[in-house]
Amino acid sequence: MLKTILKYFLGIVVAVVIAAAIFLTNLIWFRPWNLNHFYEKVFAETVFSEPELLSALGLVEQFGITSHNGKLSDESPAHQQKVIDRWKKDLTQLHQYPLDRQSPSQRLSTHVLDWFVTDQVEGEKWQFHNYPVNQLFGVQNQFPSFMANTHRLLAKRDCEYYVMRLNAVPTKFDQLLESLWVREERQILPPRFVVEEVLKEMGDFVAKPAGENILATSFKERAAKIDKLNDKERADFQARAETAITNSVYPAYQKLIDYFKGVLPKTTTDDGVWKLPDGDAFYAYALHSNTTTSMKPDDVHDLGLREVARIETEMRALLDNNGFAGQPIGAAMDKLGKDPRFLYPNDDKGRADALAEYKRLIDNATAHCGELFITFPRAKIDIRRVEQFKEATAPGAYYQGGAMDGSRPGIFFANLRDMNEVPKWSMPTLAYHEGIPGHHWQISIAQELKGVPQFRKVIPFTAYAEGWALYCEWLAKQVGWYDNDPFGDLGRLRDELFRGVRLVVDTGIHAKHWPREQAIAYMRDKTGLGEKEVKSEIERYIVLPGQACAYKVGMLKIQELRARAKQELGEKFDQREFHETLLKNGSLPLEILEEQVNDYIQKKKT
Repeated sequence: MLKTILKYFLGIVVAVVIAAAIFLTNLIWFRPWNLNHFYEKVFAETVFSEPELLSALGLVEQFGITSHNGKLSDESPAHQQKVIDRWKKDLTQLHQYPLDRQSPSQRLSTHVLDWFVTDQVEGEKWQFHNYPVNQLFGVQNQFPSFMANTHRLLAKRDCEYYVMRLNAVPTKFDQLLESLWVREERQILPPRFVVEEVLKEMGDFVAKPAGENILATSFKERAAKIDKLNDKERADFQARAETAITNSVYPAYQKLIDYFKGVLPKTTTDDGVWKLPDGDAFYAYALHSNTTTSMKPDDVHDLGLREVARIETEMRALLDNNGFAGQPIGAAMDKLGKDPRFLYPNDDKGRADALAEYKRLIDNATAHCGELFITFPRAKIDIRRVEQFKEATAPGAYYQGGAMDGSRPGIFFANLRDMNEVPKWSMPTLAYHEGIPGHHWQISIAQELKGVPQFRKVIPFTAYAEGWALYCEWLAKQVGWYDNDPFGDLGRLRDELFRGVRLVVDTGIHAKHWPREQAIAYMRDKTGLGEKEVKSEIERYIVLPGQACAYKVGMLKIQELRARAKQELGEKFDQREFHETLLKNGSLPLEILEEQVNDYIQKKKT
């Protein structure tokens, strides 16, 4: 009897194992039978092929999966093509699931994934039309930032992974050099100023003694907070990290420096992507990808000119009422930017005071979000200074999302290289844009969504994300956060003007052959921003064509949808519900966002 039972039990186990093997084989190698499994397969294939992305998401460590934290992402052309080929396969398989058998939630997920993957596949012909080493967010300056701010350091094992990643830099940079050679063969070289700036940046980076490099100092500071490490273990890991910096990191950077020294004489002062092979077609693709619209370069340029004129009219009224009657707007804002009343001392205390003020602004905004939102994110936010090794060419501010398991907060990075660039009246709008209720609020809510595929929590659509953050600057005015603060309101308008100017200069540089100097002069004249800040911004648009156009295009679409909802719903309009509609599905292409708002309006009417 016992033998019969064991035989029966063994048969069940074998059957389960065979069924599981068939299921996993189908899931991994073929199109899964279940659409929801397909969504997760696409997500898993993507993140597990990019160790640095997987570390940044902080999604799998809670399940004991950590080996990726000792690896770096592959920068080789072969890996790049492998990713594109996978997108092609995914797109073919996605189209094999009949839409008429999908639930409304699945149809939305399919629509979003289809848009994104199609865009990736269409980008195959332009896969080398970029500058992976650049002064803004290049591989060479993102790596130290990643290690200092994103690499997890919570246990002894994480320290081991840290050293492993330092020792993996030579391989990563060899892959990077291979991709640069491919670009050079195709006549795709950065503008001369990019090469000059990254050479200076990398030269300064390797000139420091290993122990003073950010890779060593940040490790020492963070490792000191790991309770389960004793002093001997800390000292041992510190010594190993500094040895890796000397023997692995610095030689890899030196190879990159040597390459760019050789490239420098081949570069030109032509800055727009029009100079690249089929550059005009590439720029049209970049605009479509970033704005998620079919707007042509001339359309975007003309929109920018109209927005600049409209915002200048609003600023004119405020300036006339606050002591600047008749003065040109750019000149008046330049004076305000230099007014001692609005400046912090350009020293460490001034920087500390500015960070404290950003925190106060974000805390105050959070306290008033109940009147604007139904859903509140759980993720915390931290405010930090942009690392000094890269602040000279970094933007004025940016946001980095937190880990999905809550182990790392979202971070609002403020560039404090020169406190004369940070007038107090400019700070509220920056806090609302990068922090709350802007990027931190939207990205954290997306990461915390329930009942949607994982890809919906992290998929990036620039026009949606930046449009939302810019809309939040405007929203703060609508709900009274600038009452009795005319100079803060001028700061808000100046920043909106700045985004209107971006439409003009981005298309000017890349479609109308403007030289960098013309774009700098136009932005300086219109906004009154400081010369260093404007130079940094224009140089940003040169290496990220089309990206800066997404802000205003996205904001205007959200404002249009809000106006439509208010007009059609009348007294039924509730901005908390409207914002819930915008946020509850994660990042979306603007055309799909419009469909969701239209559905909300129709349901609310009935």
